[in-house]
Formats: sequence, structure tokens, C-alpha cells
Amino acid sequence: MDPGKLATFAIVTALTSITPGPNMMFIMTQSVWRGSRSAMIALAGLQAGNLTWFAMAGLGLGTLLRTAPLAFAALTMAGGLYLGWLGIQALRHAAFPPQQAPAAASRPAGQAMRAGFAVALGNPKSIVYVTALLPPFVDTGAAITPQLAVLAVIALSIDVAVSLAYILAGKRLSAAMARPAVRRRLDLGVGTVFVLIAVFIVSHGLAGLRSGALGA
Repeated sequence: MDPGKLATFAIVTALTSITPGPNMMFIMTQSVWRGSRSAMIALAGLQAGNLTWFAMAGLGLGTLLRTAPLAFAALTMAGGLYLGWLGIQALRHAAFPPQQAPAAASRPAGQAMRAGFAVALGNPKSIVYVTALLPPFVDTGAAITPQLAVLAVIALSIDVAVSLAYILAGKRLSAAMARPAVRRRLDLGVGTVFVLIAVFIVSHGLAGLRSGALGA
């Protein structure tokens, strides 16, 4: 693969990862709410979800959209609904002082991996990434799978590095979270953003289900 093209891909991926989105907000709030260990497990789940998107790109995401629109819409809607549930949980945290907060913060850290996987699948940034940003860096005249493998290694390495920075930021922010007003503002902001993104994903998923049903 062309080194210049790979360097450009790395820059685009870094900018995409650094830009705050559902994945990074989720990983930082995991660090704030449940600690670094839970955040690292959630990060593993996120990367598993990202690998799933690369696998779908290798199978032909465009073909999947054409041949199985109902399945694709259902998949993205499931991720969107889970993101909405996380947003509602954050809003619940905002509605209660820390001493009265729901018991979600004490859940086993192992659940964070499944949560991270679901968030990654429902992340609209991931859909845009694999359908719009990834294809220009793939040479259709050469074998696709090895190229996607190289691009996946680069993308996931960059995403992990950026995620670690967000985890560190969440760890430092956790001290400030001892102040109820700060915690409420963060929970309210994160919850609102997650719910709005979930509404966007689900509404587009419903439109996809309707169009797929009509085309069947």
C-alpha cells in the first residue's frame, strides 16, 4: 500500500477519533462513574465493535445495505436503543444526589465490554467512517482483505491511544465529580447528547425498515 495514502488515512482517523462522539463520551463516563478498570474493559468492547464494522466493510457494506436493509436497520437501531438507555441512565444520575443515585455505578465491570460493543455498533460516526471515509483508501484493483487488515490495525491503534487519553481525563475528572453540582452537569450533558443521538439513529432505522419493507 502507498505510504502516503496510509499516512493520510492515519491523520483522518486520528481527527475522527479525537472529535468527541458517542464512543469517547462513553469511555470517559465509564472512567468517571466506574473507574479505570471498567473503562479499559469498555474500551475492549468498543474495539470489538469497531472490528465488526471493518469485517462488514470487508464483506461489502454497500452490498449488505442493498441486499439486507432490514437486518442492517435493525442492527443500527439496536445500538441506538442501547445508547438511548445509557442516556436515560445518565439523566437519572443527574436527577439524584450522589448518595441517592441509582445502583448502576456498582454493576460488575464485566458488563462494560458488552456495553462498549453495543455503543460502537450504534455509533453513527462508525457508519459514516466505513461507508464514506474508508473506501477512498482501499485500492479496488488489489486484494481487499489484506488492505482492510492493515487499515484496521492503524485505525484501532490510533483509537486505543485516543481512548486512553479520554480515560485519563475521566480519571482526573472523577475527583471533581465529588461535587454534586459538577456531577449533575456532566450527567445532564452526556445524557442529553446520548438521547438525542439515539433518537436520530432510531428514526433513521425506522425509515430504513419502512423502505426495506416496501421494497420487499
